[in-house]
Amino acid sequence: MKKGLLVFVALLLLLMTGCSQETGSVAQEKSTIEKIQEKKKLVIGFGSGDIPFHVKDKQGNWVGYEVDLAKAMAESLKVEVEFKQFEFSALIPALQNGDIDMILSAMTIRGDRALAVTFSQPYYSTGAVLMVPKTDTTTKSWEELDKPGKKIAVSQGTTGALLAKSIIKQASILDYDSLTNAAMAVSQGQADGMIYDETAVRVYELMYPGTVRGIYNLISTENLGIALKLNDVKTQLWLNSFLDSYKNSPTDLASHKKWFESNDWLSEVEQKK
Repeated sequence: MKKGLLVFVALLLLLMTGCSQETGSVAQEKSTIEKIQEKKKLVIGFGSGDIPFHVKDKQGNWVGYEVDLAKAMAESLKVEVEFKQFEFSALIPALQNGDIDMILSAMTIRGDRALAVTFSQPYYSTGAVLMVPKTDTTTKSWEELDKPGKKIAVSQGTTGALLAKSIIKQASILDYDSLTNAAMAVSQGQADGMIYDETAVRVYELMYPGTVRGIYNLISTENLGIALKLNDVKTQLWLNSFLDSYKNSPTDLASHKKWFESNDWLSEVEQKK
């Protein structure tokens, strides 16, 4: 009896030791922020160029609002920053495989994505807005255009098109195959307005001043977040603390003013035709 008890206790201790070692190995796994500090480099993943968040200039360098944010993070950590580009659908696999440290690519915070990655707090809030001809100086909201005889242009398959078809009850909706054609319909007076992403409307207005006017009261809201490896809480805590100090700081406000309120940079970047 005593011998059997001793054997049982010995096996129990062995199992407990194994569990303890296994738990310890998990606990010792380094967070992304620790790895960044060790290698002295922050690797950021971008999707296809998304003006004015990230785009290449004529010298082939990445520039844009998100580029400024990434550089500020690297400066805070006293490390260099590297940018890698992927198809948007390949960004999360690249993060999971360790090819990049973070995704900073105008990615909307969504519940389904949060099952695969851990998001920071939002660094930018955007959504759909209304754009009208420049000659329309009175319209202040989409509700004013939701009347019989009015025409709202949309780009097929976009969130703006889906939104318009869900909220517009009386005006006619005109489907176009691209943002360019929908926006042109507005600028040429063929449509009374267009519902589309706020950032794209801002850029279009900057590129074609005097033809259209954006009304920047958000009709819908999308929060953009930085994606990290799933359950990387330590990195998330650092990142949220950094964003608390960065958002609306003089550096952030200057970046926002440059990329969203000025068109001085348009001549410096690659223009896709």
